[in-house]
Amino acid sequence: MYARSWSSPAPDGSVGRPSFVTDHGLWDDERVAAAERVEAALDEVDFVRLVFGDPHGLARSKTLTADAFRSVLRNGMNFSPGPFLFDTGHAVAVDFLGDHGIGVDEIAGAGNFVLVPDPVTFQVLPERGPRTAWVLGDEYLRDGTPHPLSSRAVLRRVVNRYAALGLQPVLGLEVEWYLTRRLDDEPGNQGNGFGLQGQAPRVTAVNAGYQFNLDAAYDTVAPITGPLGLHLRKLGLPLRSMEHESGPGQVETTFSPMTALDTADAMLLFRTVTKRFCARRGHHASFMSQPRLDAADPSGWHLNQSVVDLATGRNLFSAEGLSGGLSPNGKAYAEGLLTWARELFLLSVPTVNGYRRLAAEHALAPTRLGWSFEDRTAMLRVVGSGAGAHIENRVGEPCANPYLNIAAQLFAGLEGLTAQPADPQTAPRGEAPTETQPQTVPQTLAEALEAFRTGRADQLLGAPLAACMTKLKESELGRFTAWTSQTAPAPGQVTDWEQREYFGVY
Repeated sequence: MYARSWSSPAPDGSVGRPSFVTDHGLWDDERVAAAERVEAALDEVDFVRLVFGDPHGLARSKTLTADAFRSVLRNGMNFSPGPFLFDTGHAVAVDFLGDHGIGVDEIAGAGNFVLVPDPVTFQVLPERGPRTAWVLGDEYLRDGTPHPLSSRAVLRRVVNRYAALGLQPVLGLEVEWYLTRRLDDEPGNQGNGFGLQGQAPRVTAVNAGYQFNLDAAYDTVAPITGPLGLHLRKLGLPLRSMEHESGPGQVETTFSPMTALDTADAMLLFRTVTKRFCARRGHHASFMSQPRLDAADPSGWHLNQSVVDLATGRNLFSAEGLSGGLSPNGKAYAEGLLTWARELFLLSVPTVNGYRRLAAEHALAPTRLGWSFEDRTAMLRVVGSGAGAHIENRVGEPCANPYLNIAAQLFAGLEGLTAQPADPQTAPRGEAPTETQPQTVPQTLAEALEAFRTGRADQLLGAPLAACMTKLKESELGRFTAWTSQTAPAPGQVTDWEQREYFGVY
């Protein structure tokens, strides 16, 4: 017996043809050097998962053999635009067969885009079984320009604006999520389809909850979170802490400060790996803000942010003198966040379910538009002083697109930093909110969508992505509204629709 040796002709024009990356000058020196290291490491892996974050913040991937990836590394690979077209329930939200209305010609007919690996993100996953690597990709049109619907490209543009001013954002992640135990192995596919999700995973709580930070409560999740923490460290993620929050099996995970793009990449990897790690151990991890579980306390994503002057290494938010507090630059940044808050709120809280956390009766919900020192009820909480001074934005839900959520924060903050000085007679909104401005954050997805649709989101996202996000969210909200009109769910309760829509996928 022998193994057949398969061969195939080289594609026309491939010999001596410059690669897609070289053709369009896509890599800097750091990535060129990283690609050489990746090529040398491919002998040690069997498969490579090429991944990108879609508009919903979900990781989409294709798994290639190591040999196939050698060519893809510098040439990219074709990828379907499906993740740009479907809403959270896999309903077609962008009409790719008719008038799609988002200004990207390649969407017509669902034509492919090119996904190019970013070699600096390549790493081998510390898992048993086939040796598998993970690498993030950037989306491009066939002419080599960044895809107008790319979330990662949005964040990169904002970061480049900071760099042009000699500044660098520094961010810290605080993420709450739920750990539950699976009751069965049913896939939940009954009734599943385009625009209608099947049954959510059947789970049970791992503890009773509501003993905040109780060591004994953490001990009930430690058999999973302990090995998970080691796993995350092996991935190079700067894990800082794990703790048990209020809800039954609610965990908060924090990471040490990172640069903006690294923070978004880390969030995508963390969520994806955590769900997979727990699933392989008979558990279910969910980043849905408020699952339909008895006694569930809603989860949030707190984004800690500051800005460093690259020339001096100084934190721009640090006030002079012994009194501490927030510097004029820090206040300007905070005012930028507040000015743009309602128009960009959809990017921080993008789901129907996320707004349940913002109900006025929830004691620690960041419902008030404003900034305050050590106040967890305000949208912006100012923490620390001196070199450690930073702003904690508390509005985000854990399943938000990390690239768009972070880009929205940094864009708004930079608009504040670079704005003309305000009238000194006008009090900052953190101290005295004006009566002409809404005093609270949006309370529903419909309210946030209207502010997004009628506002200036295109200044951050570009017109195509702003239009795409509008269509995606209109589709999601429309399906929820239609379902509630037929079923008349109990007011204030998490619906079965929400559980099926978000609990499994997020």
